[in-house]
Amino acid sequence: MSALARDAAKFQSTLKRQNFTSWHSNPAPPQSQADPVPNTPSPPAPPSNPGEPKKKRPKSNIVYSQPADTGTGSNQNTQLVYAVDFLKSNGGNPMRLEDISIHTNIPLTTDTVLLEKFRAHDRIIHDPKTDLYSYRSDFSFRNKGALLTEIQRHTRKGGGLAVRTLKESWKEAPAAIEELEKEGEVLVIRTVKDGQMKTVFWNEVKASEGGEMVEKEFHDLWHSLKVPEEADLVKALQSGGHQTTAGENPVARPNGKKKGKKGAPRQRQARITNTHLKGEIDLSRDYLPG
Repeated sequence: MSALARDAAKFQSTLKRQNFTSWHSNPAPPQSQADPVPNTPSPPAPPSNPGEPKKKRPKSNIVYSQPADTGTGSNQNTQLVYAVDFLKSNGGNPMRLEDISIHTNIPLTTDTVLLEKFRAHDRIIHDPKTDLYSYRSDFSFRNKGALLTEIQRHTRKGGGLAVRTLKESWKEAPAAIEELEKEGEVLVIRTVKDGQMKTVFWNEVKASEGGEMVEKEFHDLWHSLKVPEEADLVKALQSGGHQTTAGENPVARPNGKKKGKKGAPRQRQARITNTHLKGEIDLSRDYLPG
């Protein structure tokens, strides 16, 4: 037998010893039509309906380690401020403690320490008969006549009243002030930007009492006047025959010394009292024990 025949017989015997049962018993699963073809791009999503509302994405900047914002805080002093401000915004109307606690979400009915602070506040009024709480405002008027009396009293003292302060005492104060302005009882100063009422004064000179309104010509003439710049103000005064006020001369310090600076301390000569040791020991030196 030749060498080629021996090698062929050896190869055939090797093939007979191999186990091919695993190849046929575990075939690969057939690929169904529903499975996506690999390396094939997915079809584009259908366009959204313009009539349907878009879903809002959840906020990604939420810090879960921080406590939730309840609006009133957990500190007693902070809760006290919220409770007083709520009662202040109520227009001074009395309220029950339970209603204040429910509207502000502050434990006034369960926290005894907070309740004591709330009652001891200088702006809180507690009526023990009715057990109602109210805010102590700067004024106690509740009608247009009492409001006008308060404005007159302050105007006679040389000043007006802030509309914001009046509104804190009575919610209907701005509407009453507008009615008084139309009736000629008060004068109102408004903001230039949006025309909001700022300060109110009592109108001491009324048309019904002999006073006359200033003509529009004088109004326009007054508002047309412009104050010159600081550099041209001296020339404008001199051209009108006026003089500028002389400035105050600085007060001269005695001996020309400036306040705040001290001179060098003088060296005081030591007085020698042990005269009986003179000549034997130098008294100007310090001696240490040997």
